[in-house]
Amino acid sequence: MEQRVYELIDSYREDYVETLRRWVRIPSVKGEAEEGAPFGREVRKMLDQAMADARRLGFEARDFDGYACDVTLGGEEEKIAVLGHLDVVPVGDGWTKPPFDALIENGRIYGRGTNDDKGPALASLYAMKAVREAGIPLKKSVRLILGCDEESGWEDMAYYGAHERIPDVGFSPDASFPLINTEKGMLELELRAPEAKGGLKILEFATGDRINVIPGECKTLVEGGEETAAKVKAYAEKTGLPYTAEVTDRGVLITATGISGHSAYPEGKRNAIGMALLLLRELGAEGPVATLAEAVGLESDGQSLGCACRDEVSEGLTCNMGILRLENGAWYGTLDMRVPVTADLEQLREAAIAHLPGFEVEYSTKAPHHVPADSELVRNLLAAYEEETGLEGKPQSTGGGTYAKVLKQGVAFGAQFPDEEDLAHQADEYERIDRLMLAMKIYANALIRLAAE
Repeated sequence: MEQRVYELIDSYREDYVETLRRWVRIPSVKGEAEEGAPFGREVRKMLDQAMADARRLGFEARDFDGYACDVTLGGEEEKIAVLGHLDVVPVGDGWTKPPFDALIENGRIYGRGTNDDKGPALASLYAMKAVREAGIPLKKSVRLILGCDEESGWEDMAYYGAHERIPDVGFSPDASFPLINTEKGMLELELRAPEAKGGLKILEFATGDRINVIPGECKTLVEGGEETAAKVKAYAEKTGLPYTAEVTDRGVLITATGISGHSAYPEGKRNAIGMALLLLRELGAEGPVATLAEAVGLESDGQSLGCACRDEVSEGLTCNMGILRLENGAWYGTLDMRVPVTADLEQLREAAIAHLPGFEVEYSTKAPHHVPADSELVRNLLAAYEEETGLEGKPQSTGGGTYAKVLKQGVAFGAQFPDEEDLAHQADEYERIDRLMLAMKIYANALIRLAAE
């Protein structure tokens, strides 16, 4: 019977790929709320498409007022949850492929959401279809919940949980294999400060769309002319960092070129806002700019904020400045910290505020999440991974945050494989079609272990 599941999955390949292409072509970035579309028109369109495809595959799909939908396999009262999301982060800089064309090239499908999280979420739906069509008897039902606000405030899960009981146990196909059983806590800071009265005059500065994205490019317009541009060139030569300066009739347009990525994984990335802050301080900027250059700059570990810490379970703290803008005479910025499991969020908040004089600070937190490695959930999921790949599976920790946190016992499970580059929130995001099909088999195996035994 299980062999029949794998045969069915192989037969789904063409339909799965075409369905995923439809999903990727919908630019489901959060927008202005409308009636029936709390996260904007495109996200609503994506939710409608997901429900239409679920129904086409033979499932009932329930709409929770545009916040989320769910699809259930089996009628048993006890349920296993699978939680994915349909929203995506903004495109960002540096793409060489069309971000919403779902281009297929060399066995890869390119586009925002192929990796995070449309490809894996859809693979989970097809895994459910295979289990159903193979006639696998279930002792528990499987509920796929597809949210629409994972990349922002998780209002979708709050709404869903207020209207329907969320299962206690399950996984989120929104990270990497073999399995993530530990997720760091989160400390998000919103910063505000009045513009400096002295020093270098900054005319324009507006970079970043999401707190959880490392910005890859930062442009700022400052007062000055050829002399200022020459200083920018000299600083670029001194530091080896890529800056350019163009003299215009309004001032000097400076561009700092970083390396974009997900805020939880700063290794090998370079924050363009941090680059700009360091340069502007060198050019004579004072006040908030100088403070942020000193306290954050290009650091990603929170050291100069007094927040650097680590533990054996979840490794070190990470810190990202995802947004910084000058608007109406005031600076507005954000810091996204991913915090080790054993750290004290309140102490870290107080330390950061102490290192940011002159700023008003508002904050929000998400507690860390951990499921024991010897739990039945972890053991079953790792067994599914090992059986389908022939590789050893060990639980891992992450600075990323997934819907696993909303479950009493939830983990992140795929779909990125250990030998693949992490392209979540990055330019030219893609997934290998063969790997998505393998993930589908792993998910089917996992659902049989969790729900049929």
